[in-house]
Amino acid sequence: MKRFDCMTKLAARLSDELVILSLGASVDEWYNAAPHMREASLFQQQLGCVTPEAFGLAAGLPDRQIVSLDTDGGLLFNLGILATLGNEQPKNLFVVVWDNEQYQSIGGPKTHTASGRVDLAGIARASGVDQAYTATTVEEFDAHCEAGLKADVPYVVVAKVSGTVQPEIKRKHSDGREDKYIFVRHVEKTEGITIMGPSEHN
Repeated sequence: MKRFDCMTKLAARLSDELVILSLGASVDEWYNAAPHMREASLFQQQLGCVTPEAFGLAAGLPDRQIVSLDTDGGLLFNLGILATLGNEQPKNLFVVVWDNEQYQSIGGPKTHTASGRVDLAGIARASGVDQAYTATTVEEFDAHCEAGLKADVPYVVVAKVSGTVQPEIKRKHSDGREDKYIFVRHVEKTEGITIMGPSEHN
């Protein structure tokens, strides 16, 4: 199944959630699939940091639903986050892992999941995340999105997607610094809090 098709299904279920996503082609795909989530989405450039950052948001904003859009390569860089989720049991964190069995952003070398022996959902369950599943069809993925967004425990779905990037999509027209401010100001506005005060050098 195609990642973009899955993103479109997930996007249709989101309104006021906060989304942390991985770098690479999935960034442009997400901003095209979910334009209404533009201000509420932030991409994380470091492999291994997407779900940890999402967990931090879930812990800091316990009444807000947080969505992590991670990748197989990214999660493999920091499998320890699954043990953290298993122990901490955040009630407001839904984790999607786009598993295309490759490091797509650097040309496509295979990840460990390409062997057929490494089961990321199985690792999550063994780490204490009981609600962890693998989806191989868009229909399965959509059903897990419905369940995961309603769950009161951490929920992980590993989406086995192709390496195909959606053709002819618009590129994100902003840099990481701008994206950070867009996201933080959105959180401040919707939560009624101050994260970053006014600059001392206007």
